[in-house]
Amino acid sequence: MTTPSTTPAQAVGPGAGPHVPPTPHDAATAHGAPPSQAATARGAAPSRGATAAPPSTPAAATAVEFRGVERRFGTVAALRGLDMEIRPGELVALLGPSGCGKTTALRLLAGFDRPDAGVITVGGRDVTGVPAHRRDMGMVFQAYSLFPNLDARANVAFGLRMRRVRRAQRLERAQQLLELVGLPQAGDRYPHQLSGGQQQRVAIARALAIEPKVLLLDEPLSALDARVRLQLRAEIRSIQRRLQITTLFVTHDQSEALSLADRVGVMHDGRLEQLDTPEAVYRHPATEFVAEFVGAMNRLPGRLSEAAEVVVLGQRLPVIAADGMAPGTVVDALLRPEALRVSADAAGAGEIVERTFLGSCVRLRVLLDGGQEVQVEAPGHSADLPVGARVGIEIAAERVPVVSPSARP
Repeated sequence: MTTPSTTPAQAVGPGAGPHVPPTPHDAATAHGAPPSQAATARGAAPSRGATAAPPSTPAAATAVEFRGVERRFGTVAALRGLDMEIRPGELVALLGPSGCGKTTALRLLAGFDRPDAGVITVGGRDVTGVPAHRRDMGMVFQAYSLFPNLDARANVAFGLRMRRVRRAQRLERAQQLLELVGLPQAGDRYPHQLSGGQQQRVAIARALAIEPKVLLLDEPLSALDARVRLQLRAEIRSIQRRLQITTLFVTHDQSEALSLADRVGVMHDGRLEQLDTPEAVYRHPATEFVAEFVGAMNRLPGRLSEAAEVVVLGQRLPVIAADGMAPGTVVDALLRPEALRVSADAAGAGEIVERTFLGSCVRLRVLLDGGQEVQVEAPGHSADLPVGARVGIEIAAERVPVVSPSARP
């Protein structure tokens, strides 16, 4: 069998720190090759052995925990006391802007970097100082990272080869996984003969081949076109549920995080702002940053009433939390575009200044009489509201988060 060449490096930054790409051994160690065997990725033949192939059924799901984890790069704090638990069999997506620390957290869990403080446990075992190749984790990188001189079947079997599984057994296992990811006929094809989506499916199969305790996904869909990205997103979720494997998924794409994850962790400036279900993160944000980062958000001026309500556009709405603000306090109410309803009204408080058809809905930009603009998402059949139309606005929200106007960015 042809031996693999060095895996191409990819852009895996450390979150809030400077760019730190993976070492040439990262992909190899992520799939079971210790440093002493990393030469195999440069052309040395592995020794043969008689180890039995891994079982075809997944092991019991494993919990992951970060406790007080900190990481600094010079004067830049990439992680500031990260406390986070990933439950057994759960898929957690870390979401946040560039430099928030999400990739740093993934690299620390993978063993590609070491924290300055804190503890990381997997299945209750402290792995903070354990080398990457001994952590039993599968890794899928952003840029596929397939060995170009190995066919798909041999790429998938690479981790098993490093573990000295018999050739017939590892190739059988590789074929099973290619079938799992929808590529049963692609085993003899080389990476350059595969599309981007197919290459990433092979990368996922390779990560699963060693039956890792934890699956790590570092923005695995960002290099794909929109149609393939949607399809592979659904396939990843289906496979993860079927295998019940504990998974950490890092992404900057909000739709990926909200649609894939059991829980979403929103990170900002090295801190975990909120870790909750996608619905809770979107509908009940824990902080102002989460409210404004996840999805579109309107800020409308209002005033708190005696009954823990806020008066906005003449309507009284219950607030989620007023943080000790006294009645009469002037606040900004945070309202999603879909929480606003518009209707044609010559005496209404706003005028449509922009209309964007999005298929299932229409996004409207409405200029209020006070000079403020708001975004509104209306059903797609609202074609009778052209640009220039005067409209009335109604707020359809159960509870509204409020913040101080002084916090306005």
